[in-house]
Amino acid sequence: MRIICILILVLISIIEIGPVPISPIFLIWIILFRPHWFYALVLKLYAKN
Repeated sequence: MRIICILILVLISIIEIGPVPISPIFLIWIILFRPHWFYALVLKLYAKN
């Protein structure tokens, strides 16, 4: 799961080289709408095994 998150962050970083800032728009959307999948992702990342 962490590898997938890292790969997605690397992909977003590569896209950021272009003229349109993707990360701030994406983060504002997450803060405003609080999607359930994001909450589930955070719980999976920080779950103690």
